[in-house]
Amino acid sequence: MKTLNRSLVVVGAVLIQLALGAIYAWSVFTARLTDVAGAYAFSASQTAWVFSSGLATFAIVMVLAGRVLPKTGPQRLSIAGGLLLGSGYVLAGLFGGTFWVQLLCIGVIGGTGIGLAYVVPISVCVKWFPDKKGLITGLAVAGFGFGATIWVKLAGSWFGGLLNTTSVFGLPGVQSVFVIYGVALAVLVLLGSAVMVNPPEGYQPAGWTPPTSAAGDHEGAVEFRARDMLRAPQFYMLWLVFMFSGIAGLMVIYCIKLFGIDVLEYNGVVGAGALTGTAMAWYAIFNGLGRIAWGGISDRIGRKLAITVNAALQGVIMLTAYHVFVSYGYQYGFIVAAALIGFNYGGCFALFPAITADYFGNKNVGSNYGWVFTAYGVAGLAGPLLAGYFKDAAQGAAQPSVWMTPFIIAGCVCLLGAVVIAFTVRPKRLPRGRASVAAEQPAPAA
Repeated sequence: MKTLNRSLVVVGAVLIQLALGAIYAWSVFTARLTDVAGAYAFSASQTAWVFSSGLATFAIVMVLAGRVLPKTGPQRLSIAGGLLLGSGYVLAGLFGGTFWVQLLCIGVIGGTGIGLAYVVPISVCVKWFPDKKGLITGLAVAGFGFGATIWVKLAGSWFGGLLNTTSVFGLPGVQSVFVIYGVALAVLVLLGSAVMVNPPEGYQPAGWTPPTSAAGDHEGAVEFRARDMLRAPQFYMLWLVFMFSGIAGLMVIYCIKLFGIDVLEYNGVVGAGALTGTAMAWYAIFNGLGRIAWGGISDRIGRKLAITVNAALQGVIMLTAYHVFVSYGYQYGFIVAAALIGFNYGGCFALFPAITADYFGNKNVGSNYGWVFTAYGVAGLAGPLLAGYFKDAAQGAAQPSVWMTPFIIAGCVCLLGAVVIAFTVRPKRLPRGRASVAAEQPAPAA
């Protein structure tokens, strides 16, 4: 049987991730949803709950997806995820005039779709590219960040902005965009799913041979099943660092528009709304670039050092975002800060799948990374709600410095994450002396 060109797998992965990244465009809707004179009049906390519930559902479902992936095969799982994601957005468009309906459709149904599909490109690409795990994982998930740019700009400004120009079935702008996005997201995932197949058993890239050293003496030498990994202290250390980094990135994704408008208007900047849209787009672009760049960097300097530097840089930027970038640069400083935060945050999605494979083996990376990824779900609740709480507590105060408390908290936990990962040591054997095991379930044939 002819072996699939592995470059096509990367193309399919990017198409899927472009669709899944739509959730990162949520901030483009928050200004309209929280407009007290508009059609919805949600509170900042309510819009945070819709976003956070999507992220939390995404992370929880990924655990299930990782477990069923060997049984269903990658193609079926990604197709199911795409259909659910598209359905969630379409239903939110047709019936989402209230907070609870948007919470259910965007948060729960859409989040479930993302969780089912997200693990597939990572698992498949790691198996096709064991020689370039960091770089290829970054490429595979880069579409998630770049996709947010597309969905933000389509809704907010390209071709006049779909929020301003569409009224599908006579629906308001937000719901009209949901319907359009739902169809587009499903189509993209279905296209990408066509090449989501595992390599043949025993596949090795041409010209590459696995490292040959004593068992357990090189990265990925010991294959952990999920139940073994959950008994290893390294799992909990990686989980904490991922959560800390996620809090910073997800908080900014949620509040970038609200925070930006507050800061820029307070400083007398004209066109604050358009500038925040530009900042959101640059955040998303650098989010995608960061996944590729940090993945490639980690292949050269090692995953542990790369994560340590990444978390430390993010902590410093979060702590200085207002007083250095925003206060003195206004619109330009705001855009630079958004881009840098997006760059470092995006890197997490290349670094943590790769270090999961390094520490716990390639065979079960789909299942194992699902458990590591639950840290993202917790961060998805904590980050946006942290920002929403302080925004609501300010009770409409015009002074934008009310935003600094959540930024300081997020910066401090990132620095703490850098310390934790610096003291993490790769496991060289299974807990309690268990022998190395094969995959929890046999991989389906390509």
